[in-house]
Order: sequence, then C-alpha cells, then structure tokens
Amino acid sequence: MTAANSLIAELEDTFTHGSREKRVECLRRITDLFLTSAQGLDDEQIAVFDDVLCYLIKAIETRALVELSKRIAPVGTAPVEVVRHLARNDDVAVAEPVLLQSPRLLNDDLIEIAESKGQGHLRAISGRAQLDESVTDVLVRRGDSEVLQTLGANAGARFSEPGLATLVKHAESDQKLAEKVGVRSDLPWHLLRQLVSKASSAVQSRILSDAPEENKQEIQRVISSVSSAVTSELGTPRNYVKAQRLVAHQKSVGQLNEAAIMDFARTIRVEEMVAGLALLCSASIELIDDVVFSERKDAVLVPCKAVGLEWSTVQAILKARGTRRALGDGDLERAKADYAKLTAPTAQRVLRYWQVRETTSRSQSPGAEPV
Repeated sequence: MTAANSLIAELEDTFTHGSREKRVECLRRITDLFLTSAQGLDDEQIAVFDDVLCYLIKAIETRALVELSKRIAPVGTAPVEVVRHLARNDDVAVAEPVLLQSPRLLNDDLIEIAESKGQGHLRAISGRAQLDESVTDVLVRRGDSEVLQTLGANAGARFSEPGLATLVKHAESDQKLAEKVGVRSDLPWHLLRQLVSKASSAVQSRILSDAPEENKQEIQRVISSVSSAVTSELGTPRNYVKAQRLVAHQKSVGQLNEAAIMDFARTIRVEEMVAGLALLCSASIELIDDVVFSERKDAVLVPCKAVGLEWSTVQAILKARGTRRALGDGDLERAKADYAKLTAPTAQRVLRYWQVRETTSRSQSPGAEPV
C-alpha cells in the first residue's frame, strides 16, 4: 500500500495546482493500482482506495467518470462508496455500467435509484443478471415499455405475483412485451391464460413457437382451453362426458383428491375441475357447474369448504372460471376472509339444502316423474 499512500499525498497538490489532464491521469493511475492489486486487498485497504477515489471523482469530467464506471463495474471487490456515487450520477452514461453489472450494489441501493431516477437508470437496472422481487416491483410500477420489455426478457429477474400481474396487464396493449412475458417459466398458469386470452393469434403463435420445449404442450393446452372458455362464456354449454369418465377413473384408483383439483384448475381444465369437485361433493354436475360459474363470487366457496379444500386450491378455481368472472385483488382478499370464516359444517348444510332444492325443482318441472 506504499504506492497508494504516496498517491494520497499527491491529491491536494493535484487539485490545487494541477490541470484537468493531470487530475484525470491521477484518477487513472489510482484505478490502475487498485485493479492490479484488487484480489489481494483486505477491507481496510479497499476502504483507502474508496476514500481516495471518492475525493477524486468530485472534480472529474464526465468522460473520465464513464471510463471509471466501466472499469470497476464488474469487480466484486470494487470500493463500495465509489460504486454507490457512480450509480446515483444523473448522467446515465456514468451510472449505467455499475447499475447493470456491479455486485456491490444492494437491493436498497437499487430500490432508491429506481424510485428517484429516470427511465435510463431504470433500463440499466432492469438488465442486471439477478433482480430481487422488491426491486422488480418498483421497476414494474415506474418503468416505461422499454424497461418492462427488458424485464420480461430477463430470466434472472424474480417477480412477486402482483408484479407479474402488472406485467401481464401492460402486455395486453404491448405485443412485444406479451411475447417476452408469455414464455417466462415463472408465469403462473392463470396469468398465462389471461395473457393468451387477450393476445392476437399472431402473438399466441409466437409465444408457442418461442417457449421452451418442455413447456410447449402445456402452453398449447392453455391456448386451446382459452378458445374453449371463450366459447363457453358466450353461452355454449360445457361438455362433461369425457371429464366425468376421467374423474370416475381417478376416484376408482384413489387419485381423485385436492392435488388433482388443483392441477385441473391451474391448467384451466374447467370440465375436469367441475366434474372432480362434483364427485368429491357427491353432488350433480349441473349443481356444481351452476355454483362454480355463478355471478355470485361466494357461491363456489361452499362446495370447496364442504370437502375441506385449502385456500390455494380455491383461489386457483376462482381464477380458472374465465375472464368475464375474473376477480380483482380486493375481491380475492374478501373471498379469502369469507372462506376462513366459513365452517365445514355450515358449508355442508348449505350444500345439502341446494341439493334438496335442486331435486325439488326437477320434480316440479313439466314432464317430471312424480316423486
């Protein structure tokens, strides 16, 4: 560190009497010294470089700062305060290299910058190799279309479900974003269904074409189910013949359980979902179809609670019902609270009442056999 200490002594003279070129040369020499010895430095020695470089960059022109940012951005032991100063520079050319690459920036740094800086800074952050949910939440909320497209294509970016839901909402009016988000491996099936249902056939085809091979079969199933669901929502009755055969077989081999219902709901196989729930409830297909697709948001909670389904499964069922009956975040929170308050005995009594009413209604209809 003798060389570094001697350079520190030169600073006052450099800034008092030196030219712009001399200051830049001083910065370059200290940067060179740091980079050639970075691997062998301890925290205390790195802190010395941090102090020296922070002092220097206060009076250095932009071009030199850009060079410094590019040189130290990928260095895992780069002086922390220098990196933080560069990342907060208003000039995107200075900030971009460290925002994009530096491992020395913490989530708190990235969140602060994403909250306070412009789209250029946000675009740089959105391209980082790894991004935490807390950071992407801010980027999704504040970012423009270019930021969102970069995020959508970033496999190392992690998202909260609200963050992904916001991306999907933006993708409804942004075909490029839709194509990028549609092939993400972390996109839940109910959001993929929402995305595909609003996308043009051309975008659907590109999503299917660009998806990983292991996902293509499921994506094709979602695209097909969306077409079926749209037809159903327009008034064409659902056909439960094949679904009833499937779930009856599952029950006979002990495989009709909550996990099966969850799988049907997540993959938007609504006929199998309804048929399976009806069989678990010992209720008619017609009754459970009416309940699941009722305009009342709370009706479906009754058969689900009657057979003891977890909320995660109930939520998947609610999301699989179709775009016309889609629930907002507030509706889901209220439904979750109602489901927690509803007891299994009460749900079972209500379900039995509905079954009796259904039987009575059929017996009183014209042409019905007398009971």
